[in-house]
Amino acid sequence: MGEEWFDLVDESGGCIGKARRSECHGNPALLHQAVHVFVVNAAGEVFLQKRSKVKDIQPGKWDTSVGGHVDAGETPDQAARRELREELGIAGAEPMYLYSYLWRTDVESERIQSYWLRHEGPFALHPEEIDEGAFWPVSRIESSLETGVFTPNFESEWPRVSPLLRPADHAAD
Repeated sequence: MGEEWFDLVDESGGCIGKARRSECHGNPALLHQAVHVFVVNAAGEVFLQKRSKVKDIQPGKWDTSVGGHVDAGETPDQAARRELREELGIAGAEPMYLYSYLWRTDVESERIQSYWLRHEGPFALHPEEIDEGAFWPVSRIESSLETGVFTPNFESEWPRVSPLLRPADHAAD
């Protein structure tokens, strides 16, 4: 299998070209797409994954339930469903779109679309992507912020997503 290719996008998500993963992960001028899915159980706990120690970005840190790049020619909705299947073994799910935002670091720049999904598990964790996973109560997440256990992207996104994840907000879902 060859190297992954990503669509390069403008800030609104319009495709303006293509580049290899290795190019995108070394040049923050190459804006590409990624997705996050926050999996929440009926108790309002958020499933978090501990990134594999072999990941090239933020190894060994706790992060969103599911996260991944959007492949060239793929829509973010398709990527969210694919990543749920690949990382957690959840097939046939339809995550709900929440919002998009730009995430820029010295290493890369991403246009991230975030989603929400109610699911109780169990999960089949992808061993090359995830070292472990667990449902975290919101209070534990908030008391663990700024302690170095989470990825910087998760810490940055938490204030935006946390008000949207309360169980009562999605009781009909």
